[in-house]
Amino acid sequence: MTGTPRLRWRYSALSDLGPVRKNNQDSGYAGPHLLMVADGVGGSARGDVASATAVEELRRLDTPPGNDPLSDLQHSLNGVHDRIVALTQRHAEVEGTSTTVTAVLFDGSRIALAHVGDSRAYLLREGELSMITHDHTFVQGLVDEGRISADEARVHPHRNLILRAVDGAREPDPDLSLVEVQVGDRLLVCSDGLTGVVEDADVAHLLGEGTVDFAAVELVQAALAANATDNVTVVLAEVIDADAEDPNETVAMSIGPLLVGAAAEAPRFDPVSDTTASDLAPIETDVEERLEPEVDPEDLRYAPQPPKRFRWLRRLLALGVVAVLLWLGGTAAYAWTQKQYYVGASGDYVAIFRGVQADVPLVSLNSEVEQTGIPLESLSPFRQGQVRNGMDATSLADARDTVERLRVAAACENSTPTPKPTPKPTKKGAKSASPTPSATPSPDPCEGVQ
Repeated sequence: MTGTPRLRWRYSALSDLGPVRKNNQDSGYAGPHLLMVADGVGGSARGDVASATAVEELRRLDTPPGNDPLSDLQHSLNGVHDRIVALTQRHAEVEGTSTTVTAVLFDGSRIALAHVGDSRAYLLREGELSMITHDHTFVQGLVDEGRISADEARVHPHRNLILRAVDGAREPDPDLSLVEVQVGDRLLVCSDGLTGVVEDADVAHLLGEGTVDFAAVELVQAALAANATDNVTVVLAEVIDADAEDPNETVAMSIGPLLVGAAAEAPRFDPVSDTTASDLAPIETDVEERLEPEVDPEDLRYAPQPPKRFRWLRRLLALGVVAVLLWLGGTAAYAWTQKQYYVGASGDYVAIFRGVQADVPLVSLNSEVEQTGIPLESLSPFRQGQVRNGMDATSLADARDTVERLRVAAACENSTPTPKPTPKPTKKGAKSASPTPSATPSPDPCEGVQ
């Protein structure tokens, strides 16, 4: 990537635990060529480890980009995926962890953008704020389909349910794009802890105020004043002429690349050498040392539940064991399979099966035990995929509980929520205040559906 005039940016970053969470699962990074935010998902599955791992891997890109920065970003995301796989193989307690990733790579004339999840990137140009990412969320899908409005999406009970993340279960599938920038542009990369409670108009106003250090503080303070229920992380930069003197050099620029959130607290695998990011003080211990069994879990936000680790391997081994035992005349293995249950597809409907979703020659290892009457087409595409792949259950009662959750989800996903009033934006110059309490809404039968 080349271009004229030659540009650079001032940058800053700030992360706050927020008033509710007991640990910070956000990670952020700001450097001469890279801005990024990773919002860990998984609660007790250690989303902070996933987000810190993402920053640790992508910060290696904080050098003048090559000829194909989008491929570089994709390659680094694949590296995050591989490292999460390795972590889950060694530590069962992190199974199910994942992270959003929104990363901006700058070459001096334009940015390369990689985005997965519901963290966001904004461009502020001449007072106009543009969102340059697209949320990978359940409610955004409803907005795209015209089923709900953007205002309804902000108050939807499932507004935090994300459909795509870097999770170690599937190859990363980021949105990739190139955006031209110019002198005076300001870029913001942030977690949903900010955008979930602060209106875009207020974000635009605060992002344009003072220096980028000042703007970072003001944005975080605005989220806290609006009673943020999540971690709040902002990473931002202002594009300036590379050849001009900079009287407003930021604190971050004076000390080098900046880590915030879980990434700042987490030990990393190894220091980065021969890069600008290597100016960060090396930490010798491994990120795995942060893994502890007892943590304060966040609400599970990742909608497509990662398949159970090594499901394919377990099934292959099960087939091998069954074949050997059958050859020896043993029936114990078959008896064991008949104590297992799963929810799967029977034609166009959801059904409960006894056994395992596999067969060997001349032997069926599963049988349908209950028809639920739930049409597959009434479920969202990702839930249809879950059912067709088989949803394991520990017992018949557990399988029935899964069916009831699917039944409620089908009802919720095929209904349009009642619009709720949108809070009025804070007037310019007015102090932020907590929202005025409103009448207690009627219980939402869709609340808590995952």
